Amino acid sequence: MIHFHIVTLFPESIEPYLKASIIGKAQQKKKIKVSFYDPKDYTRDKYGRVDRRPYGGGPGMVLEPDAMLRAASKAIGKKKNFEVIFFSPAGKQFDESMAKDLACASQTCTTRKGKTALSKHIIFICGHYEGIDARVAEILKAKLISVGPYVLTGGELPAATVIDAVARFVPGVLGKAESLENSRVSSSEVYTRPDVLEWKGKKYKVPEVLKSGNHAKIEEWKKSTRSI
Repeated sequence: MIHFHIVTLFPESIEPYLKASIIGKAQQKKKIKVSFYDPKDYTRDKYGRVDRRPYGGGPGMVLEPDAMLRAASKAIGKKKNFEVIFFSPAGKQFDESMAKDLACASQTCTTRKGKTALSKHIIFICGHYEGIDARVAEILKAKLISVGPYVLTGGELPAATVIDAVARFVPGVLGKAESLENSRVSSSEVYTRPDVLEWKGKKYKVPEVLKSGNHAKIEEWKKSTRSI
């Protein structure tokens, strides 16, 4: 089982998604586990405040290192096999290969680099406001990851995205292993009944090749329309 630990000020923003559908069922089947850690519960500030003014000036507030480190330390505990992930536009672009490598952390398998991964816990540090004190990433030896060439208001959506992508590679999460896009010939275009869809006076048909029964031609069509 792979255990995802999320350090976030707003667990309620992604918890419903992670409890639903395939990811929710994966937790029920104990294929994966998700835990949350709110830095506000670990701050030494008597008012529960975790944001401070940035050194050097500038707009917004920065999340203090002490509360973030204490929350992360709770997640890490005495674990020896874990990986800490920070989300940053300057980080390495997250992709399917990275998702598979992270999934390998929960099982005996070989990564794309040919090494057997040992980590069983993945800890996400979710920033907010103007970010997290840079010393947190330095102390935790965190890996910087970007989910796209844009900036979001927080790290919660990236965390949910990575968990979803990684969980698909954990055996037993998907109903069939063939559901993995990179293990079968897949297409960005899929169709189901009816054969002819009538919508606002127009007819939209399923490509004839998919109804032909000619598996060779169907596979060729799927390759030609494959998106990844």
